[in-house]
Amino acid sequence: MSSSYRNFRNSVSWLILFLEAVFIVLFYFLLSIRHTDDVLLINSYPAFQVVNHMVIFGFGFFLMFLKRYGFSSTGFNLLIIVLGVQCSVLIDSLILLQRQNEHHLERLIKAAMSMTAVVISTGAVLGKTNPVQLILMTVLELIVFHMSRWINITFLKVEHNISMMHVHLFGAYFGLAVSSRFSEPSPRSEKNASTPKSDLLSMLGTLFLWVFWPSFNSVLFESNSWRAICNTYFGLAVSAVTAFALSVLTTKDGKFRMTHIHSAVLAGGVAVGYAAHSIKYPWIAMILGLLASVITVLGSYCSQRCLNPPLKLHDTSGVHFTFGMPAVLGALAQVVLLIIENWTNLPSLGYLVMIQVGAFCLTISIALITGFIAGLILNLTVFKTIPVSKYFEDQFYWEFPHLAVGF
Repeated sequence: MSSSYRNFRNSVSWLILFLEAVFIVLFYFLLSIRHTDDVLLINSYPAFQVVNHMVIFGFGFFLMFLKRYGFSSTGFNLLIIVLGVQCSVLIDSLILLQRQNEHHLERLIKAAMSMTAVVISTGAVLGKTNPVQLILMTVLELIVFHMSRWINITFLKVEHNISMMHVHLFGAYFGLAVSSRFSEPSPRSEKNASTPKSDLLSMLGTLFLWVFWPSFNSVLFESNSWRAICNTYFGLAVSAVTAFALSVLTTKDGKFRMTHIHSAVLAGGVAVGYAAHSIKYPWIAMILGLLASVITVLGSYCSQRCLNPPLKLHDTSGVHFTFGMPAVLGALAQVVLLIIENWTNLPSLGYLVMIQVGAFCLTISIALITGFIAGLILNLTVFKTIPVSKYFEDQFYWEFPHLAVGF
């Protein structure tokens, strides 16, 4: 089996080169860079930097909490992002999700934002998939996510910008469905744990994400972007404060727990994202941030002890309570705010509510169904699923010259 896996790892390079060759050919036929107003490009480039920093630096460090999987967390994150952004731009062009007046920098921004769904899904299967499975999952998820957006935009008439905010919802539940098809690690495994150093690096990623999240929620809104920034900041601030308070209250020794801070401080940004541009009063965003943090901290306890064991589900980085449940809260909050805002217009209120509820229910359903199918595909014999004993292990993929250990 050792030599078999070595040969399989060597084939990864050929898969990557093949995909890149396909992308180059498709870019040659489908895309050309036209002249665009320099002022428009200058205004868009900071937004592109924000999203790029979030997915590469933010999520790259955010997933570094496993003590023996740091190389893979950051390295594979970069690999799937650079491949996925190219793939996402091509899919956008093929299914005509982009608007005709969009320039290429705007397409890059949306492609990088779409990769947020993939990176979140990666967190659910972190340490359990090999590079080929990750690359295949990236391509499959991007295709399905863009098709889900296309359905929401074309048939449910959801705005382009709002449909992009489903990235957290889709990524979390797609990843959970994929993870359900992988074997659970042993509860006694010492590798499925963190160290003070890995927790510190992971917290660095959390801080990156926290700082840039207001820009992430506002980047696609041409009007009221200032409102989205302010509401997101207030939601994040309250969720961070609540995370510290609940961490002390829910631990036996009354000390802060890094796991709570690591996940709950971002919950407010996820929950506020759906309605960040339309919330008129900061206190609403603050309440959403508080509720999201409560759901995250208490949800982590319930998920790990009550939900995951009967479902035989192992969520490595807790994407369900970090992104999934706060996203559900945000989607429901958007519906409630829509009802309050259009209460005097009863004839159209029912239709508007059905559209919004149908959009996020459809997104969750597509994510779960296609994620389950993707999990079955990834576990086919040809993809050489790694043995449970090699979960969460950098040495299985990376060279360590100072360690003379073979497989």
